[in-house]
Amino acid sequence: MIIITYRRHVRFALVLTFLATLVQAATSPSTASWRVGTGREIITPPAGVWMTGYAARTHPADGTAQELWVKALAFADPGGKRGVLITLDLCGITREITARVCAQLEKKHQLPRAAVMINVSHTHCSPWLEGSIIGLRILPADGLAKANAYRRDLEQKIVRAADYALSHLVPATIAWGEDSASFGVNRRENPEKEMPARRAAGTLSGPSDPRVPVLAVHNASGALTALLVSYACHNTTLSFYQWHGDYAGCAQAELEKRHPGATVLFALGCGADINPNPRGTVELAEQHGLALADAADRALGRPMTQIQGKFSAAAEEITLTYARRPSNEQILEAQQKEQPNREMHQAWAAAMNDQIKTHGEIPLTHAYPIQAWRLGNLAWAALGGEVVVDYALRLRAENQGPLWVFGYSNDVMAYIPSERVLAEGRYEGDTSMIPYGRPGPWSAGLEEKIVKKSHELLDRTQTR
Repeated sequence: MIIITYRRHVRFALVLTFLATLVQAATSPSTASWRVGTGREIITPPAGVWMTGYAARTHPADGTAQELWVKALAFADPGGKRGVLITLDLCGITREITARVCAQLEKKHQLPRAAVMINVSHTHCSPWLEGSIIGLRILPADGLAKANAYRRDLEQKIVRAADYALSHLVPATIAWGEDSASFGVNRRENPEKEMPARRAAGTLSGPSDPRVPVLAVHNASGALTALLVSYACHNTTLSFYQWHGDYAGCAQAELEKRHPGATVLFALGCGADINPNPRGTVELAEQHGLALADAADRALGRPMTQIQGKFSAAAEEITLTYARRPSNEQILEAQQKEQPNREMHQAWAAAMNDQIKTHGEIPLTHAYPIQAWRLGNLAWAALGGEVVVDYALRLRAENQGPLWVFGYSNDVMAYIPSERVLAEGRYEGDTSMIPYGRPGPWSAGLEEKIVKKSHELLDRTQTR
């Protein structure tokens, strides 16, 4: 039975690839008006580096099940205006890392900050980064030293990948389309143990975003050279002690197998309250990766919308505030109380004490990044943090024209709940601030601030 299923899947993939080739030949314009380049580097850590994402882990990674990558997709429009998208198989990224990378790219390529977009896939089978998810655990001295060394090496690899992409721009056409995948399920509204039965009964509840946006790049000869795929779902099928890109890594690998010579990138959407289901094994990560790859190939197999026009970018930071500071008694209790995940609470307390030592008191503000891009007739919005699905659904509904919304971009500092989720509380609205080393939940009003500024930046890209 397994052999028959596998053969059917292979035949299906070959048919999709053949149909996609026919459609591309029929729809690709003969004159390439854009220039596009790609770059990539392996960022799999060396031995002895600690993993991130789960507080329950008690030792560094055991080995590598799948390589981790940084990939870059650089654009230049017909007028020469450039931008570069950088995607990483990492759980998070900090504003400090982003700032250092962008400063180097600005110095070497005169690229403004708004023209560099950095997105992480949020695989939990990736390394802990200096300054990221600081309330998860207190690393031993040797673990901290290895993490810091990895971070320095990572930054140089990000710059090298982007530099290569920007330095190897070639004539190309760009087109976009969409399909859908259904393995992402709202985890707040559907208890994990009940998901299979609810799916079978058709009673899954809560908002989700099944769309699979796809951006395809073809060279002047019509060959597919790059493919960007997105999905709004936590990249957390796996929780073992091996480096792995999870379902997003599997989807990229499968599509690169189906389309030799193409660089495939994955950008995570607003999936902070969406989980893959089922999950727990490498086989399931591969299953979800195949589902995502099939969706991308279906989009490729239909006529896609050609991108004409120019590239425009805008970015700003807005101030978000935390609702309260913890008292000294609360910090002391977190250090000393016997409770589940005690080490995580101790790490949170240590983070609070470090902030008091550095700033005199715990800061209650955070500079939150928002970015907007426009590639011809297609708009993108990139939001920092772990953004819940409500933002993508609302921004798309309120936008005039096609819009892709990414979360996990430029700085992953905490969960970003909508007002609905913030009021409901629970993990995404409240207690997730502990592993992120934040003083408490966000103040009410953050959704309107983020949505308003996103619309302002999207409007600004129309006039540049």
